[in-house]
Amino acid sequence: MNSIVFPIADYWWVIAAFLGVMTCVLLVDLFAFGLRRIEPSFRASFLWTITCVSIAIACALLFWWWAHEELTRHPELLDNTHWFKSGPGNAARELFFQFSAAYAVEVSLSIDNLFVFIVLFRYFGIPSALQHRVLFYGILGAIVFRGVFIAIGTGLAQFEWTLIVMGAFLILTGIKVIRSDAAVDANPNPDRNILVRTLKSVLPITSGFRGRRFFVREDGRLHATPLMIALCVVETTDIVFAVDSVPAVLGISREPIVAFASNILAILGLRAMFFVVAEAMQRFYLLKYGLGLVLVFVGMKMTVLARLFEDGHFPVVLSLTVIAALIGGCLVLSILFPPKPAPASTPSEHAS
Repeated sequence: MNSIVFPIADYWWVIAAFLGVMTCVLLVDLFAFGLRRIEPSFRASFLWTITCVSIAIACALLFWWWAHEELTRHPELLDNTHWFKSGPGNAARELFFQFSAAYAVEVSLSIDNLFVFIVLFRYFGIPSALQHRVLFYGILGAIVFRGVFIAIGTGLAQFEWTLIVMGAFLILTGIKVIRSDAAVDANPNPDRNILVRTLKSVLPITSGFRGRRFFVREDGRLHATPLMIALCVVETTDIVFAVDSVPAVLGISREPIVAFASNILAILGLRAMFFVVAEAMQRFYLLKYGLGLVLVFVGMKMTVLARLFEDGHFPVVLSLTVIAALIGGCLVLSILFPPKPAPASTPSEHAS
């Protein structure tokens, strides 16, 4: 049974309008923070994080209203979907809950991205004042890649066997996250990155940073700077994360507008969120278990749990409740039961 209510071929203008709004938001971010040559303050980053979350909430509510109005005018859109008996009001409300659940999952996975970015920035020794520039252009690239992956994913999701494959992949990924000793590789090796290797084979690399520039011309030749190398690693890292996050969001909603908008809104606030939680993120040491369990849960929905219900559809409100409980519970437990500090070494341990 088809689950797409608003096909992109007919509602491409909704995505276009959404991207227009997101472009305006990114321009505000660029001119308010990106063009300043100082490190963003905690207060400014916190306010921008709240602004991005508020924009996401507003978009979700606007989508709810628009879906209700559109389905009321064109109830035939619900034909051949599991909402055909529910009516426009119930369908619009459930789409809103799908939007909220997908956004919650993507924000949670984006927080996990920040662990990787912190390690990468430390590895490259990127000054705090330059980190915003890398993150800003990294987000621009992420929007393009997520759009491509979601377009492919929603197309494949129309085939039942692909849902089973994606669900099994999420279950295995979730188990791997739970069993991993650390959230990220503490010793990254950019030389193993295919994009970095390709760039180095084409262009020479400067020995140090050249201010805020990604490329410079020295001795008559174009050189890439370490800032460009860091951007390449950030972009490819996001592609790797998209392999997990896109199936996760499609496990919640196969509606292209919902999947794309929730995904982009989640990464929209990633830049500001980085500076808000960079110093406190180590406190959330239990987050990886929550993320792993969420991936397992979504994978189980796609493969087993949905088939336990008569209409083959797992209730979205229950799904949102489970996701919020897993992520919120792990964050609260991380605060209530902070990790024990590593035991200090004794003088005898240093003796040889």
